[in-house]
Amino acid sequence: MQVVIVTPEATALDVEAEFVSLPLIDGEIGVLKDHAPTIGRLGFGEMRVRTGNDTDRYFVDGGFVQISNDIVSVLTGKATPFTDLGMDAVRSSLAEAEALPQSTTAETELRRQSINRASAQIKMLEKS
Repeated sequence: MQVVIVTPEATALDVEAEFVSLPLIDGEIGVLKDHAPTIGRLGFGEMRVRTGNDTDRYFVDGGFVQISNDIVSVLTGKATPFTDLGMDAVRSSLAEAEALPQSTTAETELRRQSINRASAQIKMLEKS
């Protein structure tokens, strides 16, 4: 099946794969060839793409996934390869997120999302 990751900047990935695992807002979905057509809302978390004996890992920053005709299309704000994540930088991002103001509903929501994003990246790094 074909796996395509599209961000606002570029097509981040376009490969043939045997298996894909994606973080949804309410859990995780695994996709193999001939998967039923599906549309889902992505959460913050780890996306795994297996090709042969290799598994590439990405941190996806929310978005949507569409599965149709053996094409997995991922639309996300950002897809960061696992190898580009660093624990020190992620912990710094978490500290910055926790220091964000909460004076308005919009500020509170931005703070919550920033904390969730950094926490999901830490979880991904700690699994390795």
